[in-house]
Amino acid sequence: MIELGEEVVERVASAIDSGNVLTAAYVDEAGKPRIAFYGSTHVCGTDQLALWVRNPDSTLLKTLAERPHMAFIYGDVSNRIYYTFEGRGRASATDRERVYEGIHPVERKYDPDKNGVAVVVDLDRFTSLSVAGKVVQER
Repeated sequence: MIELGEEVVERVASAIDSGNVLTAAYVDEAGKPRIAFYGSTHVCGTDQLALWVRNPDSTLLKTLAERPHMAFIYGDVSNRIYYTFEGRGRASATDRERVYEGIHPVERKYDPDKNGVAVVVDLDRFTSLSVAGKVVQER
């Protein structure tokens, strides 16, 4: 069972402000790995991440139906706290408003007309690594 705690929620929500990066990885339609920064990525449930994809014609959105597996990595090097998230992404019209409202205000200003697409990632595995040790949670 995966339960992302309050510290994870806060760290992911403030990644832009603190200068820590949250990077997404997926495999495109041609089977090639892709890595991208999605500043809109946030925790949207105890076992879910969400992101807002501003470009409705993006490679990520074209890929999700056949290749939903995604991974994310968060690194706070100065405090030695690292997270990896692994799961399955899906475009979600149902969660559109909830996802848009959950993104960082800086990211919202790049798509004020809400032309993008909400993506929800159902997590299968979450790993936390810090000076306190390593913790792995799985669905």
